[in-house]
Amino acid sequence: MTVLPDDGFSLAAEFPDATLEQWQSLVGGVLRKTGKDVSGPAAEDALSTALEDGLSTRPLYTAGDGALSLGYPGFAPFTRGGRAEGGAVSGWDVRQRHDRPDPVRTNEAVLADLENGVASIWLAVGPAGVPVSGLGTALDGVFLDLAPVVLDAGAEFDPAARALLKLYEERGIAPEAALGTLGADPLGHAARTGQYADLAEHTAAAVELARLCDDTYPQVRALSVDALPYHEAGASAAEELGCSLATGVALLRDLTAGGLSLEAACGQLEFRYAATADQFLTIAKLRAARRVWARVVEACGADSAAGAQRQHAVTSAVMMTRRDPWVNMLRTTVASLAAGVGGADAVTVLPFDHALGLPDAFARRIARNTSTILLEESHVGRVIDPAGGSWYVERLTDELAQAAWAWFQEIERAGGQEAALRGGLIAERIGATWSSRKKNVARRREPVTGVSEFPLLSQAPVVRDPAPAAPGGGLPRVRRDEAFEALRARSDAHLAATGARPRVFIAALGSAAAHTARATFAANLFQAGGVEPVHDPVSVDAAGAAEAFAASGASVACICSSDALYEEQAPAVAEALKAAGALRVYLAGRPGEQRETYERAGVDEFVVAGGDAVAVLASVLDRIGVA
Repeated sequence: MTVLPDDGFSLAAEFPDATLEQWQSLVGGVLRKTGKDVSGPAAEDALSTALEDGLSTRPLYTAGDGALSLGYPGFAPFTRGGRAEGGAVSGWDVRQRHDRPDPVRTNEAVLADLENGVASIWLAVGPAGVPVSGLGTALDGVFLDLAPVVLDAGAEFDPAARALLKLYEERGIAPEAALGTLGADPLGHAARTGQYADLAEHTAAAVELARLCDDTYPQVRALSVDALPYHEAGASAAEELGCSLATGVALLRDLTAGGLSLEAACGQLEFRYAATADQFLTIAKLRAARRVWARVVEACGADSAAGAQRQHAVTSAVMMTRRDPWVNMLRTTVASLAAGVGGADAVTVLPFDHALGLPDAFARRIARNTSTILLEESHVGRVIDPAGGSWYVERLTDELAQAAWAWFQEIERAGGQEAALRGGLIAERIGATWSSRKKNVARRREPVTGVSEFPLLSQAPVVRDPAPAAPGGGLPRVRRDEAFEALRARSDAHLAATGARPRVFIAALGSAAAHTARATFAANLFQAGGVEPVHDPVSVDAAGAAEAFAASGASVACICSSDALYEEQAPAVAEALKAAGALRVYLAGRPGEQRETYERAGVDEFVVAGGDAVAVLASVLDRIGVA
């Protein structure tokens, strides 16, 4: 800590120190005004936010929350980074993914990336990318001793790896100068596909590649411990970490049984994690991942230096949306910032159009420039472990590490990663987590900008070339936007068939001051399901509601105003709308003691903040007759 000179500037030293209890008392006083009679620690708990894995974010953290033994960057337990210099020298490895099947077009895109800031290439090979026979063409002109190539070849990892090693030889790259990762990941592929018949054969091939790399290619890693199959199935942060630990331990057993030393086996692994737009959780996840892996290596009896985890962070595919994909640029910017701050060695920013198919040149440019701006303009890489010392981050890192360790131990008790996958333990746990999260998305407690919040129905769809089919059959691939996307697809089909979207008439009562808040809420809600709101005229009453509804072309209506005007006008307006043929009449807001009055007048349903928006919107489309 810096000691300031005595320059007469007392920094408010004349005031007595505030205590946590005093703060809690003040918080309790404020909460009592909202009807919550709490005090002391309960007042603080009332402001906490529940996270997955049984964790929570508190409103205030103190020095006691950061009183943990962190070590130093580059030293066990590696919480603060796997390298002593962190990213201060060269930042992180900017890694771009390519999965276009055409080797020639892939080569053009690869060279464009490498000439404009990308440091390494993550290349899909096989059915989901470039064919193995086209690997040489795809990498034509790439200096393989300068730009590492990371393969993602699924079941074809062995022939793909052999083809890359042959390219090193053909291009005169000395074995000790070759760079890259061969990407063998037998358990990850099994998790993706649900196919275990060839797992033993794939594992043996992966071990053989690891022995070859250890003997001949010191800067090439043979295996990837890919946690993305679990994240993309809906896993929480701790579940993602626990699965990666169990996979890593399984590989250590196989590699050491195949003749490698424990230290050499650790050196053959690169771990891959998802980075989300929850920046603090991502930062804590990457820090916790290094800490728990170092503990695994320590427990195995290896030298502590072998516990430095090599990390590749990829912006989450789960958070990417198909509607309003431009917002994905913002999501990936936050996620890549978190990945860099969290200490990832390599960062891949998925292009904003990733969910739509193969990215175009503009999308790839924005993706690579996101890291460039963070490194070259914001200088994020110049500070080693910039989140270190944050009481919040340190406490979250510790709690996440504990939760991940508990899940890892549960997997080990079930017989290890393979047994837990085969037996359904992992699928069941992740499925329950995603089910809970889906409910939050449906109720818009976890908002998705451009989809569940602030959708733009008039926006033209963004069209891309279709991407190769991803391997499937095992753990599912989920997206946050999937429920709302299904609703919007129904609306699109209705538009194509009839020339118009399904509509809802916004029956706003009284002045703009009285109805704007709820009219905006209702319009936002209905648009999330592809239902076009018609708010014309600006305000209606019982006498004009029927005529306005008939002119709107809508089949359903939603009454919007203040509670006071509801009591005065809502019953008569509801009766008028029903008489005019409204199939269903909604009222925005909670009815309170007037529920029976409104329902007798013809109000069918009340739409409120925190309600199940997906269920409401699906029923609206059903009522209108949208297939």
